[in-house]
Amino acid sequence: MADTQPADLTAPELLAAYASGELSPVEATEAVLQRITEADPAVNAYCLVDGERALQQARASEQRWQRGQPEGRLDGVPTSIKDIFLTRDWPTLRGSRTIDPHQRWDADAPSVARLREHNAVFVGKTTTPELAWKGVTDSPLTGITRNPWDPTRTAGGSSGGAAAAVALGMAPLAIGTDGGGSVRIPASFCGIVALKATYGRIPHYPASPYGTLAHAGPMTTTVTETALMLDVLSEPDVRDWSALEPPTTSFTDGLDAGVRGLRIAVSLDLGFGTDVHPEIARAVTNAARTFEELGAAVEETDPPGISDPVTDFHVLWFSGAAKSTEHLTTEQRNLLDPGLHEICRQGLTYSAQDYLEATNTRMLLGQRMGAFHQTYDLLLTPTVPIPAFEAGHEAPPGSAGQRWTSWTPLTYPFNMTQQPAASIPCGHTTEGLPIGLQIIGPRHADATVLRAARAFEQARPWTRAPR
Repeated sequence: MADTQPADLTAPELLAAYASGELSPVEATEAVLQRITEADPAVNAYCLVDGERALQQARASEQRWQRGQPEGRLDGVPTSIKDIFLTRDWPTLRGSRTIDPHQRWDADAPSVARLREHNAVFVGKTTTPELAWKGVTDSPLTGITRNPWDPTRTAGGSSGGAAAAVALGMAPLAIGTDGGGSVRIPASFCGIVALKATYGRIPHYPASPYGTLAHAGPMTTTVTETALMLDVLSEPDVRDWSALEPPTTSFTDGLDAGVRGLRIAVSLDLGFGTDVHPEIARAVTNAARTFEELGAAVEETDPPGISDPVTDFHVLWFSGAAKSTEHLTTEQRNLLDPGLHEICRQGLTYSAQDYLEATNTRMLLGQRMGAFHQTYDLLLTPTVPIPAFEAGHEAPPGSAGQRWTSWTPLTYPFNMTQQPAASIPCGHTTEGLPIGLQIIGPRHADATVLRAARAFEQARPWTRAPR
């Protein structure tokens, strides 16, 4: 640790340093706040930084560690909160000029409540596109969030601020949301780890207008941190009627058990006919070989009987967007991100029958993926088939697709099926941009997904974004 700056330490490293007295939570928090001052102007990852409150929490943590009585599994670890989650004493503006910051903010969302109970230190809130509606992070309220590897490129979204913050050491832990890829896309573009757990694994409140597409997820530098966060975030909250029962064992148990004997499928495009950037295809193919070298049985195959469900996803997603803005006045609607305004109008054109048809497509997709996982324990794909593109655009300039879904067809299907899916780094393009590997498991196989991610991490370690 002597050669590593405190802001670059992982959560387990910080906890070990607190226990030994080598470092205090105050020193770690000060280092993170200083890193934010230095690095955030180039990427715009934070929309709120509360150094005074963070240091107050850090001093309380320091006293507990000095007494030898830390409380909670994250006591003193600096953490960021995506500005979608309700957070007591801080406004939750969701990237929108239509939300009044001058109101009572007296509730924590379940993920925030669990992190607070485990005494994480909250340094601030990270940026999101307006109402988390798209796969890049820019909004009328907070502007453009940029990629830590190349600030001319997008960080991805909608949890782009969280990903950029983790990548640059502006707090080792972050919590994001994922309704169609929103923790995995920015994890891929920014070179970090993110997990969209099985739906219901992490309680969520208030209920999302996007319904059961919406997940919360940990975003970290390492797989071990992701497992540690998932333990915390999986604890129960009665406000989510659809949440699963809490797990009976830790997600860190068996994390290093490896992949020997697992049956793993690899598909570059899920059979959708998507153009995959050749360097990304090569990196994912090499990653599959690594799993084979680690003892897994690996086969290149597409899940049978499925096709790109984008039309049905749009019905579900755009209807949710319309629902989330139904209360706005005409004047407020004129303040919206133009793309969001457009999909809200489209969402209002769908009938109940359209919604039920989309739900039926979703159920069939889930059934077919369930059958696929009778043969294969895991599925590997690229997280995103293209590298990070120019910041400030919903889709790559010059591309045929207008909406964000046109360039990330491999993420949103697994929101529809509610399966666990992680993104981990698996290489870089010749331009130095990160490439993400998506690891997908059957529903409830979160531990297997994490175990595979950890095995790859040990075999092919990755590095942080340069500063």
